[in-house]
This record gives sequence, structure tokens and C-alpha cells, in this order.
Amino acid sequence: MENQLAKSAEERTFQYQDSLPSLPVPSLEESLKKYLESVKPFANKEEYKKTEGIVQKFQDGIGRKLHQKLLERAKGKRNWLEEWWLNFAYLNVRLPSQLNVNFAGPGLYFEHYWPPKEGTHLERGSIYLWHNLNYWQLLRKEKVPVDKSGNIPLDMNQFRMLFSTCRIPGISRDSIKSYFKTESEGHSPTHLTVLCRGRVFVFDTIQEGCLITPPEIYRQLAYIHKKCHSEPDGPGIAALTSEERTQWAKAREYLISLDPENLTMLEKIQSSLLVYSIEDSSPHVTPGNYSQVTAQTLTGDPTVRWGDKSYNLVSFSNGVFGSSCDHAPLDGMVIVNINHYVDQKIFENEGRWKGSEKVRDISLPEELVFTVDDKILNDINQAKAQYLKQASDLQIVVYPFTSFGKKLTKKKMLHPDTFIQLALQLAYYRLTGCPGSCYETAMTRYFYHGRTETMRSCTVEALRWCQSMQDPSTSFLEQQQKMLQAFTKHNKMMKDCSSGKGFDRHLLGLLLIAKEEGLPVPELFTDPLFSKSGGGGNFVLSTSLIGYLNMLGVVAPMVHNGYGFFYHIRDDRFVVICSTWKSCPETDAEKLVLLVFHALHDMMQLMNTAHL
Repeated sequence: MENQLAKSAEERTFQYQDSLPSLPVPSLEESLKKYLESVKPFANKEEYKKTEGIVQKFQDGIGRKLHQKLLERAKGKRNWLEEWWLNFAYLNVRLPSQLNVNFAGPGLYFEHYWPPKEGTHLERGSIYLWHNLNYWQLLRKEKVPVDKSGNIPLDMNQFRMLFSTCRIPGISRDSIKSYFKTESEGHSPTHLTVLCRGRVFVFDTIQEGCLITPPEIYRQLAYIHKKCHSEPDGPGIAALTSEERTQWAKAREYLISLDPENLTMLEKIQSSLLVYSIEDSSPHVTPGNYSQVTAQTLTGDPTVRWGDKSYNLVSFSNGVFGSSCDHAPLDGMVIVNINHYVDQKIFENEGRWKGSEKVRDISLPEELVFTVDDKILNDINQAKAQYLKQASDLQIVVYPFTSFGKKLTKKKMLHPDTFIQLALQLAYYRLTGCPGSCYETAMTRYFYHGRTETMRSCTVEALRWCQSMQDPSTSFLEQQQKMLQAFTKHNKMMKDCSSGKGFDRHLLGLLLIAKEEGLPVPELFTDPLFSKSGGGGNFVLSTSLIGYLNMLGVVAPMVHNGYGFFYHIRDDRFVVICSTWKSCPETDAEKLVLLVFHALHDMMQLMNTAHL
């Protein structure tokens, strides 16, 4: 990172923002052709023929008109999708977002200098916080290196949403407020929020123009920890952020009506750099099983999480750390980036602070004491109850696959991401006997404010290969050929999606134009095959590559009878994270993960023996 920082001395984090290309609108014919191809695995001949007719009718009729309107919209915007996506995917959604939308996961510092150890959380926490604050300062100075693909700069806008950013609940739609500014833009908030045992504290991170040091942060954390562990618990206002969105919006309005000071305190939390959550639990973690620590970063104590905050750092009492983040303003790669920086710093310094132990005379943390009444206390209890009920329904399994990793797949000239995606298709097919509609995140950050596109991994080629693997009469050679065809198709689709030639966001744009114009929903979107193939947020497999750096992450499944499936790739291993709802009798995260591991072995065996 240091070398990267030195190399990019002349480059500023946000300097390319104005020169990034606008998000393109794909051709209608191309998008519809790709859509038809994507529904094939889920249709019999009659169903496919019917859908083909619906698509043709759409293309010749209303679709063409909607596409023209979309092109008009795109002329006036550098990213025609941005506002729509934010509203449709996140801000309009009324489900409790903390469990259903947020992403969370542990930092893997416990793999080197910080193995789980009781009583280390305050000292380690002060160092952990300090490295995060250093990253904040680099971002304010625009010294965080620009992410690039080869030499092409990628959009960095989401990095503005990491600090001092918060979602605000609304009755029918939430909003996002970001208080972050770079140094050249002006003043940015410098305080952070600490949540502990239902109480809320804030303290400033800048003293005499400089960042406070780990010993100074330690003093602040120790003060809060001691106070909270020797006095009664607070009301747990933070639990309200885990409630259904309209409920929380109403509770927030009521809270503000009780006392205008309550609004001032809410704004202090909203504008704070981040929220530091002190948990009392000690999740179990071993190199062979990360399930409990990953689950607890997502489903931990609701009174010490501000679910709307873009960045909650979570500290457990055994000195293990993680983060929980609102997904609306940013995607996982921002967290992977800051986490990598922090991980490197902890490693370089052997997990210790090597600077001065001197503690300056700094103000003690300020407690934010909200004015509450019985109604608010009842709302808090209700929020906690619904949260804990849903949290206990989530099954999260995290295991490393250690037989091989990126090194060997690359040696076989196969992309490791595609390798895992196809293993998942085979595992799901073996588990259910059916193809699994699958969403894989593709990134569109080549474009201005680009975020993601849907890459549909369940292709005709993948299904043919899965069928061949279950057919004892198929030769190894034929299975290998079918697998390589599936690889080729997947890689091409991923390239198309990243370069603005996906079709899911395009179709969404056409649907939203129809809605805005007050037109009836076109038949294409009500056709059973649309949702059966995953459209409208109905993907049974919701998946994403977390990346190649030391970080794990999890999100709840997209649908009740589905799976969240995430993976981290290393040279010698793959770490797989899978989530399901226990109340769904037909899903089992543990079973699926073990079948994926079995499939990975089978695929490598195909590559090793097919040519004999």
C-alpha cells in the first residue's frame, strides 16, 4: 500500500471522476436476445415459445417506445441508472434493512497477530480504530490510490460514502445523507460514535490539529467500557434502526417531537465518521471454521449497531473485529479496500502500537442521553424482538476449501471466479435436480458512478455440463468439453456486463419508464418465466466474489427459499460463505457448501484426467 501511495503521489483519489465515460444504454435487440437466452434453462419448449412471442411483441411495440424514452433520459444524465437503482434496490424497500440488506463480515486479523484472546479488545480496538482513521485522513487528502483495471481508472465515488454517511428513514422512501468532504472541499466532521450496552457516546478524533493516538483512543474506549459495565444499561435507541423502515421513520419522528435535543443527537450520530460497536460476546473462530464470527458481525446485538450507518466497526470481547455496513450508499469493494489497508498496517506493526505512550489532556467522551418515554421504550423492545426473531432464523456457514486455490486454477488456464460459479451450479443441480437461477455481481465502475450489473451464471452451457456430470454414460472428455464451453460463455458474459452490455439493468430501466409514464406493466415482466429465471429480484442463488484480499462478507439470501453465496479467493484456498433461512425446509447452507467442495474436486479431476 505504501508503494502504491508513493506511486500515486501525483494522482488524486477523485481526479478522474469528471473524465469517466457516461453509463451507456445497450441496444434493445441485444438486450432482449440475451434475456431470451437466459430464460432457456428454466423453460420447456412450449413455455419458451410463449416467452419468445411475448419478447417479440415487446420489441416491436411498447418496448421500442420505452427504449426511446430511456435514450432521451440518458442524454441528460451521466448515469441514467444511478438514482433509479438507489431508490428501487434500496431506499424504497420497506423490509428491515439491517438483516436483509446490510453486508457484514470479520477482518481476518485473527489469522496473524491477533488470535482470539479475552481482555485484548480495548487495546487492539484502539489500534484498529487508529488505522481506520488514518485511512479517513488519506481519503480527505485524496491520497487513496485510484482503483484501476489495467491502466483504466475506475469510478471512486463510493469511497465518498464510507465515512460520515448515513441513511435516514422515510415513511415511503429513505434518503442518504453524506457529510464527508475532502480537505480541498472544506470542513468534514471529525467525531465518531461509540455504542456500548444500549448507550451512545461521541468523541473527537482530532486534537491540536492532529489525529489522536492509540493510547489516547484507548483511554476514551476504556472510559466508556468501564462506565457501561458498572452502571445500568441504556435504553438501546440504536435498536430502532433494525426495525421495518416505515416503523422506524415514525418512531424517529416521534422521538424528535419529544425533545428537539433528540434531533441534535441523531444528527451527531448521522454525521459521525463511523460507529464503533462494543459487543460483549466472544464468537468462536478457528482457521477451519469462521461461521460464528461471520454470523455475529451481521446478527449481533441490535442495541450496539446503527444499522443505517455506512460503516459500523464491530469489536468483540475476545479481540476479534469486523464491520457491518448499509449497502445503499456503497458496495463491498470499498470495505475490502479499507480492510486491506488496515490488515497490512496491523501486520507490518506486529499488531502493536510502536509510538509514544503519552496521553494528552483531551476531553472525555460525551454521552448522548435521549429523552424517551414509555412509547419509545416499547418501540425499542418491539424492534429488538422482531430483530432477534429474524436473526435466529439465519443460518450462516463459512468454511475454507484448502485442497487448491487460484494458483492451480490459473495454471489450468481457468478463471478462479468462473471455477467457483460453475461448481456452485453443479452443487445446486445435484442438491435439487434443477438449474438454479443465479445472480453474480458484475461491476460497472468503468463508467461514471457505475456500481453493478447482474451477471446470470445459470447459462444453457452450464446446465448442459451439469446434466452431463450426472449422466454415467457421458465420457470424461465430453464432460470436460461441456465444462470448457460453460467457462467460455461465463467469461464472455462477465466481460459484456462490466462493459455496459448487460441486460438486467436495461430491462429495469424500461420497466421504471413505464411506471413513471403511468403505463400498464408490460407482459414481459408478468410472464412467469421472468421471475422463474430470477427477474424482479427472484434469484435463488445470490452470489458475489468478495475478492482476493483478506476479508469475508455475507448478505442474507435474496428470496426465502434461496441462498446467499459469497467467496474469497486466495492462492491456495477458497473461503466460502453461505446464508439461508432456517425456516425454509428445502434449503441447507451446510449441505450446499459441502456439495460445492465436492464439485470443485470433480472439476479439477476433469482437468487432470480428461486428456489421458
